[in-house]
Amino acid sequence: MVNPAPQQDVIDLRKYFSVINIHKWRILGLAVLVAVITVLAVLNMQSRYSATATLLIEAQQAKAISIEEVYGMNSSQQEYYLTQFEILKSRSIAQTVVDRMDLTNHPDFEVKPSLLKRLQDLVPFLPDFESNLTEAELAHKAREDLITEFQQRLSINPIRKTQLVQISFTTFTPQLAADVANAIADTYIESQLEAKLGITQKAASWLGGRLGELRAQLDDSEARLQAYREQEGLIDVEGVRGLGAKELERLSEALTEARSRKAQVDGFMRVIKQYGTDKIERLESLPEITAHKGVQDVKAQQVLTERRVSELSKVYGAKHPRLLAAQSELTAVQDNLRNQIKKLISGIENEAQTIQETVNSLEIEIAKAKTLYQDVSLKETTYQRLEREVETNKQLFDTFLSRQKETEVTSDFDSAIARFTDRAVAATEPVAPKRKLIVVLAFVATLGLGIMLAFVLDALNDTIKSPQQVESMLSQRSLGFIPEIPHKKTVDLPIHTFFSDQHKQYAESVRSIRTSITLLALDRSLKTIEVTSSVPGEGKSTVASNIAFAFGQMEKVLLIDADMRRPTLAKRFGLPAYQPGLANIIAGREQIEDCLVVDEASGITLLSAGNVPPNPLELLASERFNQVLAELASRFDRVIVDTPPVQAVSDPLVIAKQVDAVVYVVSSDHTRSGAIQSGIAKLLQAENNLYGVVLNKVDMKKVAQQYGDYGQYGYYHYYSSNES
Repeated sequence: MVNPAPQQDVIDLRKYFSVINIHKWRILGLAVLVAVITVLAVLNMQSRYSATATLLIEAQQAKAISIEEVYGMNSSQQEYYLTQFEILKSRSIAQTVVDRMDLTNHPDFEVKPSLLKRLQDLVPFLPDFESNLTEAELAHKAREDLITEFQQRLSINPIRKTQLVQISFTTFTPQLAADVANAIADTYIESQLEAKLGITQKAASWLGGRLGELRAQLDDSEARLQAYREQEGLIDVEGVRGLGAKELERLSEALTEARSRKAQVDGFMRVIKQYGTDKIERLESLPEITAHKGVQDVKAQQVLTERRVSELSKVYGAKHPRLLAAQSELTAVQDNLRNQIKKLISGIENEAQTIQETVNSLEIEIAKAKTLYQDVSLKETTYQRLEREVETNKQLFDTFLSRQKETEVTSDFDSAIARFTDRAVAATEPVAPKRKLIVVLAFVATLGLGIMLAFVLDALNDTIKSPQQVESMLSQRSLGFIPEIPHKKTVDLPIHTFFSDQHKQYAESVRSIRTSITLLALDRSLKTIEVTSSVPGEGKSTVASNIAFAFGQMEKVLLIDADMRRPTLAKRFGLPAYQPGLANIIAGREQIEDCLVVDEASGITLLSAGNVPPNPLELLASERFNQVLAELASRFDRVIVDTPPVQAVSDPLVIAKQVDAVVYVVSSDHTRSGAIQSGIAKLLQAENNLYGVVLNKVDMKKVAQQYGDYGQYGYYHYYSSNES
């Protein structure tokens, strides 16, 4: 089974517009009233004027020579400009301008009493914190307050991506605003020039004092360098160190080469000892011997001789002289080869001894060279340290001497850090207050506040205002509604309004309620109908009377006033106060026929409450009441019982058990939903025969504003308008 998609809450914009529509005249009236008050207020405000001077803060100040390091500023950084803007807003600049222009005595800067002071004047018993201050402290406080107010009127606005800054000042006099803006710029330029001049002069004095110390340090370092050179007899340390390095490198290369040759010879000697010096045939195969040129020549000769012997042996016999001569030559060559190998071995042995001596000699020379080189390096290190000290002291001395000359030359050179691009002029139009804008904003803001209040009041209003709310908020059937007829609140609506030709809309709404009740009674008889409400003043007696009138046009109807505590029907129908009624019948003092009265205007029969008893609830709860009600129901087609409010007494709960149906009357936009729900709950607990709710005193204008000209509301409105 597929789960149905959850319903999403839909925002009903028409509801919000209807709330605004209902309260539109109140909202508009409030906005107009506030706008009028705002107009009166802004007309009494004093006009304020603003003047603006524009300064160009130089990125590269004009200078005689470069001394930025002395002044300590870097105009290429963004922080430099931000610093200048803060200096323009500083308290020192403001204080200088206030003193220079004597603004303390100017009317525009007259110190007004604070709110606390005015409260203290109005309420003398409040503590006065200024009473303990001396005259000097009061004057100082007044001056500080004036400077603070001066800074509040000052505005510094840098122009984006430029070196320009706008200085604006606002006051009540146009010319004063221009003069102050220009004075702030002039004071700023002068203060920066004075600061630069003072720093330059201090720098020159300090540099002069440091030069003597630096000169003495330079002389001392030069003297120590010269003494060390003479002590060690140094002429060219770098040259000597270079020669030592080259000699050490040469000896190292020779030693490496000798050790390599010695390793080769020692390896060859080990092989010879292993083979044996008399094993010529085995030694002959060694690569070191085979590679020797003398051995190679003898071997080549031996090969030629052996070839001749081989050739001759094939031609001649063993005793042939030529063959014998060739063999003799071969023997001589072989002997020569052995001798060459022996000589080679003997030479290699001698070479091994010679190489060992060479290696020992080179190692001794390298050790001496290293010692000499280390000594020279130590001297060079000491010499270079003394030389660096001399060079450093010389550079410091030259730098300070150069700075001293620069500051002496430029000490009296005035270079402005900023200059005017536009001077401030007196304004012709005030900048504040913007009266039109203030009035418009006040009007618009009040409209918004009024709309918000309307929504808040509507959200807090939990009364029932429409039949739809009867069903949604009370979960009860809506039988219909009765429109409110304008009349004096102190006078009850005429009881026979139902029959008036001027209020046919009213009568038609009652007939609609009658139709709803009739349709509900198709499956059962609703002869006895109780009419009640939550609290007094909801018009239940009027509704009961009108329902009786509507049914009386078609049936025989009895209207009973069962409100024995505050009976009203007898008076409203013009019956005498002593007219016997329901209480008399239940008590057994009167007969039913003697208490019934026919209303000539409507044709219905009335049964008043009768004499007010001390114990109405006991009478209504008695068996006698049930009998009387049953007998009356047998005599009439419809019996309408008017009862007290549910929240006031328990009488309607008792009567509800004896009637066929209960009609609950709710006053539109009057009774809180909580009270209504509580009353309905009591009725349902007593007897579940509540058939529906009648909404009484409905303001048709509000309904028309809320729902427009659609549905039954629009029809009633149209119907009423055409008849009138």
